[in-house]
Amino acid sequence: MLDGLNLEVPQGQIISLLGPSGCGKSTLLRVVAGLTPAKHGTVSIHGEDVSQARSRLAFVFQEAALLPWRTVWQNVRLPFEIRNQKSRKTIESALKHCLEIVGFQPNDWHKKPSQLSGGMKMRASIARALITDPEILLLDEPFAALDDMLRSRLNDLLLRIVAESQRTMLFVTHNIGEAVYLSQSIAIMSRGRIAELVEVPFTYPRSSELRSAPEFAAFYGRVSEALYRSER
Repeated sequence: MLDGLNLEVPQGQIISLLGPSGCGKSTLLRVVAGLTPAKHGTVSIHGEDVSQARSRLAFVFQEAALLPWRTVWQNVRLPFEIRNQKSRKTIESALKHCLEIVGFQPNDWHKKPSQLSGGMKMRASIARALITDPEILLLDEPFAALDDMLRSRLNDLLLRIVAESQRTMLFVTHNIGEAVYLSQSIAIMSRGRIAELVEVPFTYPRSSELRSAPEFAAFYGRVSEALYRSER
């Protein structure tokens, strides 16, 4: 349950929601997406109520949720089929572009989910979210089930997407290192509230070398302490 929560996400930034299970991270994301109605308060995008601006949003869930009988190409195309918009030529161009962004080779396009690794499934899920060219991506622990090496690679993929498109991302995670590496700001949540908003001091672009830098470890410790304080 959310209580007295106020958060502003600047355009083109990644803001991470960090906190223990049950603190309200995923609930907040679902409220922003319009999947869970807010009993009180408002959610707006550039001053417009979210109920009128859902086409500007795309959601990436923790599970890739690909339809098992459809190929990668067909799964990524699904939002266009639901909305019944754009010409076939435009759709094919958008599909190729999004699949290339997330690193799929043409010989992967016609594979079914059973033929994909966990990382490839999540790449397909991200491509499906990008296909309608949303302004805002909402990501609910999309890499939680992946190993650390694969998680790091997909973190770098998100950073490239933001750098190339200036998309805004609201990112839910339990992983402090992931939050520090990706974000401009980290909203530490506790009991349905934002206990502390921590500004991340590292500039963009960020590279994998940052993860092993002493200043990264020091800031990791600062965020860890803030997380501990929020639960006292």
